[in-house]
Amino acid sequence: MASYHGPKARVQRRFGEVLVPRPKYQRILEKRSYPPGDHGKDKAFRSGRRSNYGLQLNEKQKLSFIFNVREGQLRRYFVKARRQPGNTGTNLLALLERRLDNVVYRAGFAATIWAARQLVNHGHVLVNGQRLDIPSYLVEIDDVISVSERMRKNVHVVESMDGSGSVPDYLTVNKEAFSIRFDRIPERKEMPIPVDEQLIVEYYTRMT
Repeated sequence: MASYHGPKARVQRRFGEVLVPRPKYQRILEKRSYPPGDHGKDKAFRSGRRSNYGLQLNEKQKLSFIFNVREGQLRRYFVKARRQPGNTGTNLLALLERRLDNVVYRAGFAATIWAARQLVNHGHVLVNGQRLDIPSYLVEIDDVISVSERMRKNVHVVESMDGSGSVPDYLTVNKEAFSIRFDRIPERKEMPIPVDEQLIVEYYTRMT
């Protein structure tokens, strides 16, 4: 699945679960709890048993959507994760969590991963005081990420920060300074990613 820029609700209906935790998507899936398309309401169409490969592909596509990364990028993250010590699936998720756009999103400075990527792409994010416009930059331990002075009064940034919930324990957020410190590599239980990463590992393993 490529980087996605279309209707987010449609994709989540296809997966049958809320992958972007926003109230409007929760309401849409409660109202339309069936996949999009002509056969979406057809119970017989939906009840078909998926192959193991189908399950693996589904989890991989979910992960791609959640982090808004292209297939080529995701494959490279998998190769990197496999070379690291420890559990490959957990390593893969931790690498994705370290992406600059994701850290901005997790800290609550953007309402969605797509908004966070736009913030980074437009040069409104600094890492250790230096402007950085690469969403895929992997944040290192003790890096300090901040929002540019010009964007600190932006209505979308302010609304996102005011409406943000709890921040992961591996981040320290200073809302007054519009800054984030990346304290450590997250553990699996700290990464709110609704996928079965072992199926994703199996998917890429069979492809190599």
